[in-house]
Amino acid sequence: MNTITGDAAVQAAKQALEAGEGIYRLAPTWVPRAFLQPGRRLKLHPDDYYALGKDRGGIDERWFASTTPADNAGAPPDEGLSYVVHEGKRFTLRDAIEGLGAEVIGETIWNKYNRWPVYSKFFDNMGPIPHHLHQNDEQAARVGRLGKPEGYYFPPQLNAIGNNFPYTFFGLEPGVTRADVLRCLEDWNKGDNGILDFSKAYRLKPGTGWIVPPCILHAPGSLLTYEPQWGSDVFAMYQSIVEGRDVWWDLLTKDVPDEHKNDLDYIVDLLDWDANVNPSFKDSHYLEPIADAGSDSEGWVDKWVVYGEVNGEQRFSAKELTVMPGATATVKDNGASGVILMQGRGRINNHALECPSMIRFGEMTEDEVFITEKRAKEGYTVENLGKECPLVLLRYFGPDVHPKFPKAGDHKR
Repeated sequence: MNTITGDAAVQAAKQALEAGEGIYRLAPTWVPRAFLQPGRRLKLHPDDYYALGKDRGGIDERWFASTTPADNAGAPPDEGLSYVVHEGKRFTLRDAIEGLGAEVIGETIWNKYNRWPVYSKFFDNMGPIPHHLHQNDEQAARVGRLGKPEGYYFPPQLNAIGNNFPYTFFGLEPGVTRADVLRCLEDWNKGDNGILDFSKAYRLKPGTGWIVPPCILHAPGSLLTYEPQWGSDVFAMYQSIVEGRDVWWDLLTKDVPDEHKNDLDYIVDLLDWDANVNPSFKDSHYLEPIADAGSDSEGWVDKWVVYGEVNGEQRFSAKELTVMPGATATVKDNGASGVILMQGRGRINNHALECPSMIRFGEMTEDEVFITEKRAKEGYTVENLGKECPLVLLRYFGPDVHPKFPKAGDHKR
């Protein structure tokens, strides 16, 4: 595959846009994490989870429609970036958007952000990860980065097994004090610093999700997670040992200004205290699918799976489209989206769709595309060519796309 950049990439992006009827074919994007153990549900070949080398860590993430680089030590500059593939050439989705702008993501997002400001991924680990938070925009700006809210959905197709700990700790229990958290940080080098003693774990259920604003502590459990989120890779980890594995102090202070890397008061003040000790935390953040009105009458149904505002703003969202065997869905959206096929075989406009059973590292697949805003607004078709299996795909959207948008808790209505 010939990788191209610059003017050649922009020209190829135009050609791919025309040939694909406003839809780009994307190659799989794999990301390792040195401090985590892969959950092995990403459909990678068993020999390929350490394809980048043991020193880089096992591959536990696949990123979708990403223009955000992964912030990993030793990573090449394109790690985390999605590539468009067209006629034997490949170029980054970031180059396509930088070159074509509103033609790809629409005028509203382009004029406000000059980029695709979100991405999504599969997050797949054998066990839980440390209790951590993502900084807000103001905090992240102090180190030249962006804040990060995120959403979770646990797709049933990839969660036949829950691995070691399918529970997630969220926030802090009501009554926990600032001094309690400060003491945990002071005890970092004594072993397990006990931060989870002050939090509550919730059992994770396939087919449900959560919305998590910045500055809220969370220790994601071991279900494979689909995560629409803001285009940033900032975090601070507050747990010193998880499942007997050491968590380096550098992972707590990675996105803390140099002058505050040993300032425990500053690090504790990164927490949104009221949000963390919210006694109705689940009611405020837990999500169940909500069928979009009028989408379940012709052999297909479109459901909201990640939704809800973040501090009063619509930052991202995701839907799950299910098309029954032999049926064709005609879909219109109000904005661009990144799409991953979860099961089945079919077509999306003139692009073949097929869900792979196993993927070799570096291999091309037919399960991921990017839909431009123009194509989304004009409409596109998703056809199930299978005889027995429903076709299921997930697609995520950028900010302020939907005129009507569910809130957390609306599934109870």
